[in-house]
Amino acid sequence: MNYMDEKVMQQARKVAILAAQEAGAIIREHFDKNVTAEAKDEHGDIVTYVDLLAEKVILSRIKQAFPDHQLISEESGNNKLICDWLWMVDPLDGTNNYAIGLPVFSCSITLLFQKKPMLAVIYEPMVDRLYVSIRNQGATCNDVLVHMGEEARTFTKATVGWIQGHIVQNDDRAVRLRQHVDIHTRRMMRLFAPTLQWTMLARGQLDAIILYNSEGEDLYSGILMVQEAGGVVVQYDGHPFKEMESAPYLIACHPHKLDYFMNMVREGLGEAISGPAN
Repeated sequence: MNYMDEKVMQQARKVAILAAQEAGAIIREHFDKNVTAEAKDEHGDIVTYVDLLAEKVILSRIKQAFPDHQLISEESGNNKLICDWLWMVDPLDGTNNYAIGLPVFSCSITLLFQKKPMLAVIYEPMVDRLYVSIRNQGATCNDVLVHMGEEARTFTKATVGWIQGHIVQNDDRAVRLRQHVDIHTRRMMRLFAPTLQWTMLARGQLDAIILYNSEGEDLYSGILMVQEAGGVVVQYDGHPFKEMESAPYLIACHPHKLDYFMNMVREGLGEAISGPAN
């Protein structure tokens, strides 16, 4: 990117952090106060008025600073502007948890340039954790560098985060893989707040993430966080994740464990998957 693009990135970092923290304060204020949820579709996705309040704050900040940028947000959709810069916003990732009083959720803001994630901010309001990652500049949690380290965490059985899209439901292929992962790991974790699973992987608290067709506003912040923390994110055939995909099927882990988890997916699907695992 050129000098002007770097200026955009510097300003975007400040705007995204401020927006996420302001939205987080609203989310925290309303938490566990009999928040009612409404169904968004037949697949089980829901929305609350808190999602909308948080989204309004975030979008206002971004539009004020970058009126010409394209913007896709969980509740408001796509502003359909034509621009190399694209913001993706999930104001409350983990709405299902929020609605039942389970304090496992975050705000997620990502800025992409020509479909490549460049900046990600994830904020956990209940514990005041602010994650920031910038392409080729690393990842931090509350200003402390996050890195997986040179060696992968050793395990007898792995702890794996499973993420699937709302539309997947009980797709036969997904069920087969999910059951295999569940049986062959110490714990298969489904938080219903994907961004937090990505941050856990970046911090070394998970051994891998296996994602089955889950594209959306909460995806790319987590991918960038893991990449900048030293992890790899690949398609099931081993080809590296490079940019936005409409139907992603991904494995994310420490580079030294990639073959292990690719084999797990291959065995779970019962399909001949081949590709550049190294």
